[in-house]
Amino acid sequence: MKKIIICCAAFLALQGCKKETSSPAVKDDSISTVFSKLLKDFNQEKLVLDPLLATQAGDNRYNGQFPNYLSEAYKAKEKAFYEKYKTVFGDIADSLLNPSEQMSKAVLLWDCNIKLEALGFKKDLMPIDQMWSLNLDFNQLASGSTAQPFKTVEDYENWLKRVDGYLTWLATAKSKMQLGMTEGYVLPKSLIVKVIPQFESLANGPAGAHLFYGPINLMPEDFDQASKDRLTSEYQAMINDKVIPAYSDMATFLKDSYLPAGRRSSGIAATPLDTAYYNHQIKFYTTTNLTAEEIHQIGLNEVARIRKEMEKIKEQVGFKGDLNAFFDFVRTDKALMPFTERSQVIAFYDSIHNVMKPQLNKLFGKQPKTPFEVRRTEPFREKSAAANYSSGSLDGTRPGIFYTPIPNVTEYNIFDKEDLFLHEAIPGHHFQISLAQENEELPDFRRTLWYSAFGEGWALYAESMGTELGLYKDPYQYLGMLGAEIHRAIRLVVDTGIHAKGWTREEAIAYSLQNEAKSESKIISEIERYMANPGQALSYKIGQLKIIELRKKSQKALGDNFDIKAFHDQVLETGCVPLELLEQKINAWIASYE
Repeated sequence: MKKIIICCAAFLALQGCKKETSSPAVKDDSISTVFSKLLKDFNQEKLVLDPLLATQAGDNRYNGQFPNYLSEAYKAKEKAFYEKYKTVFGDIADSLLNPSEQMSKAVLLWDCNIKLEALGFKKDLMPIDQMWSLNLDFNQLASGSTAQPFKTVEDYENWLKRVDGYLTWLATAKSKMQLGMTEGYVLPKSLIVKVIPQFESLANGPAGAHLFYGPINLMPEDFDQASKDRLTSEYQAMINDKVIPAYSDMATFLKDSYLPAGRRSSGIAATPLDTAYYNHQIKFYTTTNLTAEEIHQIGLNEVARIRKEMEKIKEQVGFKGDLNAFFDFVRTDKALMPFTERSQVIAFYDSIHNVMKPQLNKLFGKQPKTPFEVRRTEPFREKSAAANYSSGSLDGTRPGIFYTPIPNVTEYNIFDKEDLFLHEAIPGHHFQISLAQENEELPDFRRTLWYSAFGEGWALYAESMGTELGLYKDPYQYLGMLGAEIHRAIRLVVDTGIHAKGWTREEAIAYSLQNEAKSESKIISEIERYMANPGQALSYKIGQLKIIELRKKSQKALGDNFDIKAFHDQVLETGCVPLELLEQKINAWIASYE
């Protein structure tokens, strides 16, 4: 009874109630009921704090809101939010909770701690880059074809309100960047020159051809004419009077002021963020306590191992020359660039899906109900974007989407695209994300939570299942899988090289060119991606190696009792969790057979 009172007291404190006057009203609640209520409150308050997260999840209550994520007032709210829930959940004894609740508590506390740690750095003085910043996410929403709904008149009105909030954020971003220029928090010049065209492309009319006009082109037929006319006029005014001037102003600022102040260094350690920020990023993205030096060595070892496997493929196809010459051949072989129309690329991915469908039931007991589509990456961002997956909504009404950039269809090389589909689509991100979202036994906050080491680690692990799924029959496709794997191993080397060992952009590019078959332009985009977001590139290989390790451990421990479908269910049913917590779960699963 004493422990129950402690838990209820934490709940009451969260609600702003006084224990002595309110405890009788909840004294009969079970611990699980109270704990579940706390988790729901955490999730609901998080959605209020981050309306974009709510929209992405298909929760439309806050679709007209865009808080100024860069303002000091917002950061104060964010800090208070995480500190409050860290205290509340930290006060609840594990002994009061069942294993699932213990996992939820551990995940939530890990999330609170890492977010609070992040708030201690002034990364907000570099709020815009060529790949990861909010303006790019917002541009996608503006197209009318992703998470932001445009089905009702209210939806259209919500977007007008959200644009106003976004433009306030954009103005603050400029102010932050100006302050960053005076304090040494600036992007490398090589990244700034990639950002400028992204703003320039949206800084001109006519309004009817603008990206932000997309929702008008998609306006439902059942709107009355008066609403259609009004919304069309309001969207034209929004574009002409607000969006174009804001984007034009940012483009001018980037060219005339920010670019001249840009740094020539490549790594984050050259800014006042120093190595402390990179150590934080390693922890955030790998969910481990590995050091930069340890990760660098893991990368070197993996690159050496995978190169040996690539040598075997080179010999199999009869290529004469060294491995680097083989890479050059694969990069440029026109036989591996068979397309003349972008629709053929989409059909190619559909054919991969059809080949693996009969095999999926052998490997997965649980499969998503959420629909799935392959789409071309939007033209406004495809020149600098990588292929990516956009999750479906929680209610399944919006499909999961695999986006692939096709800037030049005649140069679209297919040698590494079977493994790409396994990673970004099925059974990679689409399975992992959708199954978590569909799992009603998980608390809401865990159904949409994302940890890169788990999510990207799973996706890279999925690539290794190609042979089991009926793929990689062509040696060049198997080389593509090895190429994707060595690419992630190279990331361990070059990301730590750039941000912890003083490597230049050019040294990282040269190392990549020596060890993988991607084109120079692709490699340059990749290296610049790592420069913009230190540590993110580490998550893939570190997560994959952990899942492979756990699979081998389970097979060895369980012997004839090992069931690959059950193992995959154990991994995926948790949703995204830090790797240490995943390992604890698998260890408990193994122990349950003893």
